[in-house]
Amino acid sequence: MIRTAAAIALLLAGIAANAAELPAWLAGHWKTSNGKTTTEEIWLAPADGLMVGAGRTVGGRKPFFEFLRIEARGDALVFVAQPRGAAPTEFAAIKVEADSVTFENPQHDFPQRVIYRRAGADRLDARTEGTVDGKLQGEDWHYERAK
Repeated sequence: MIRTAAAIALLLAGIAANAAELPAWLAGHWKTSNGKTTTEEIWLAPADGLMVGAGRTVGGRKPFFEFLRIEARGDALVFVAQPRGAAPTEFAAIKVEADSVTFENPQHDFPQRVIYRRAGADRLDARTEGTVDGKLQGEDWHYERAK
């Protein structure tokens, strides 16, 4: 009986150790400008398996905003985007490294992939990409930590 309980405890500890880690390095206020257009993302630090974020682009033809979150679901990470407050679209993490995370949803129209990469303490690179009309297309953002 004691051996069974110990084995179950070790198994549960192993499951917890393998649980997905949220990208804490993403937390903060990130900003980039291109001419008169400014894009920002703000991410709250991880808490209870959740990171919450918001993004906006202003100064262009029409302001853009979106609600964002990254959830730990067992040993998986899921990125959820709601551009302009639309219904949520989920992207599963397919690659998680110390300084980057790639999320994918092959069924989504565009993008099919969302990639975040830490490029130093005060720099964040983000990319959305996917196939449109049989051609790989993408958009890149190179953020600096807002002061």
